[in-house]
Amino acid sequence: MDQTVDNRTTMGTTASPLISESEKNAIIGGVLLSMLLAALDQTIVAPALPTIARALGHAEYLPWIVTGYLLTATAVAPLYGKLSDVYGRRPVIYAAVLIFLLGSLVSALAPNMLVLVIGRAIQGAGGGGLFALAQTVIGDLVPPRERARYAAWISGTWAVASVAGPLLGGTFAEHLHWSLIFWINLPLGFLAMAIINNPLKKLPIAAKHHRIDGLGAVLLVIATALLLLALNWGGSTYPWFSWEILGLVACSAVFWALFAARLLRASEPLISLEVLGDRIVLAGTLSMFLLQAANIGASVYLPVYLQSVVGLSVSESGTAMLGLLLGTVAGATFSGRMIPRFVHYKRIAMVGIVLAIACIGVLSAIAGHASLLEVEILTTLIGLGSGTTYPVSTVSIQNAVDRAHLGVATGVLTFLRSLGGALGVAMLGAVALGFGLPLAAEGSLTHIELTSVTPFVMIFLTAGITLILALITLALMPEKPLRGHAEHPPAMAE
Repeated sequence: MDQTVDNRTTMGTTASPLISESEKNAIIGGVLLSMLLAALDQTIVAPALPTIARALGHAEYLPWIVTGYLLTATAVAPLYGKLSDVYGRRPVIYAAVLIFLLGSLVSALAPNMLVLVIGRAIQGAGGGGLFALAQTVIGDLVPPRERARYAAWISGTWAVASVAGPLLGGTFAEHLHWSLIFWINLPLGFLAMAIINNPLKKLPIAAKHHRIDGLGAVLLVIATALLLLALNWGGSTYPWFSWEILGLVACSAVFWALFAARLLRASEPLISLEVLGDRIVLAGTLSMFLLQAANIGASVYLPVYLQSVVGLSVSESGTAMLGLLLGTVAGATFSGRMIPRFVHYKRIAMVGIVLAIACIGVLSAIAGHASLLEVEILTTLIGLGSGTTYPVSTVSIQNAVDRAHLGVATGVLTFLRSLGGALGVAMLGAVALGFGLPLAAEGSLTHIELTSVTPFVMIFLTAGITLILALITLALMPEKPLRGHAEHPPAMAE
């Protein structure tokens, strides 16, 4: 940034009113509530899909209800980060919430499947911003040394969404009406806006002479959407080496190349080269990408393993996933509390990933004869170990950049985290198909008789290898001393 911007930032810091502890907690509570809405809508729809198909018809388009949300939510995350750095957090958060609520309204009133898919895509366009902005706002309010403990709140939000989403979705669809899945967002969304309205007014107004690289944003969204379509359709809708999938991958590669060229040539690129060139940001986001590929991929196929090998019912396998979820929250909470006490805080996550690697290795070794208790213990420890990485990666990346680039860096982290999850599901799905485990859309098991546990052994081993790569990447990430509270008072500047 030039000197003019630096001076404006400094002036904004001194001129902005102080934010009290109660106002800070109100802001954090409000943004986490809005983030919960976005997270819920990734899990609440699945149990209601059969009911929606009966009501609207065209069941062949059901996967698009999930895919439409995933595409837009992932693609827009870096754009929201840049927008919030340029225009300030308050208007961008409000825009994200209102776009999400508009999508909810369209979905709730949908008379047919096409309108519902459009509504879900609009929801994702708002929800993707809420994921990134929640962490960015916490980064504004709390100095890095204290910030890690809030990562447990974010992990807890995801855990609540993972558990409550399927329960609410199934209840609404079975006993009330499927549209309540979307109507419930409206009062909760307006409540979140009311909670954060007054405190957010104290955030300073950002400098006005920045520009948004519109062409770069379009190229990024198209490149991401094409890649995600290839990952979602490959191995299920179309064979991996079909011309449809290869064409999508090729087109995506072309748009990624155009986006890279735009980053090099734009006067103010969508994602700052200063941010992308930082070794901490590069290694931290890549390790999170790999960790999510392993965790999300394994979590999608773990219920299939519990049903087909351990012998649980569909509902029982969902309950058995609580160990993994609660372990992840516990790991993030422990890591967040320990980070301020360690000079070499990166080692907390490295030890955690080693624990996760060891446990998933044991699970692959005993997959053919493991009891439910053994699976629960191992998956809980896997969650505990991998959960320690989330606070370390987030805090390290936010601590590595100045406040002017906080939104962009957090947006890139959120983007790669979501993209990693999509890649992990596709990668382990390809492993499953390659070893004779046919899966339908959304990772559900088709009606077959399993003759061997080899597919699950290979799925767990592949996830373990991905975790090893995440560990190596994290080990290469430099450590930078965390800035303390004295260096960043609650009064904020964009």
